[in-house]
Amino acid sequence: MKYFCFLLLIAILVSCQYFEKRVPSEDELLQKRLKEINWNEVTVYPLVAECDSILDKELQKECFFKYLTEIIHQKIAPDSLLTNTKILDTIEVRVTVFPDSKITFEPLFPTDSLAYDKQKTDSIIKARLTDFPKIEPAQKEGIPVKTQFILPVILKAD
Repeated sequence: MKYFCFLLLIAILVSCQYFEKRVPSEDELLQKRLKEINWNEVTVYPLVAECDSILDKELQKECFFKYLTEIIHQKIAPDSLLTNTKILDTIEVRVTVFPDSKITFEPLFPTDSLAYDKQKTDSIIKARLTDFPKIEPAQKEGIPVKTQFILPVILKAD
């Protein structure tokens, strides 16, 4: 009987090795996670207070862009130097939101039209686009990241 219990104990100990699972290393787990991440898209788009109650990612994005376009238009529209020109009715503005919530604006001008003063227009736009409400930066996997996008701003709607 002792011999049988001894053999049974050895059989159990040896068979337990078959049930052991190999634990992946940290590097393997990291590489697997890095392959899962979509590097071309942020996890959370930049946010303003007016849009943070929206839970859907796409609706939040639309709200942010609509809000930002409206604010830019409100700040630029009163300037008669921009709205009285016959040539410039819409301007594209490159908006950069940095991880520290700093925001910069760069007007993009059409290359085919030289009928307006780019430096003057650029300085007017940069002077007007100050004192923005706090913008939370975009996030990628919980880390604030720099984002850039181009917004068309209609200067006059005729």
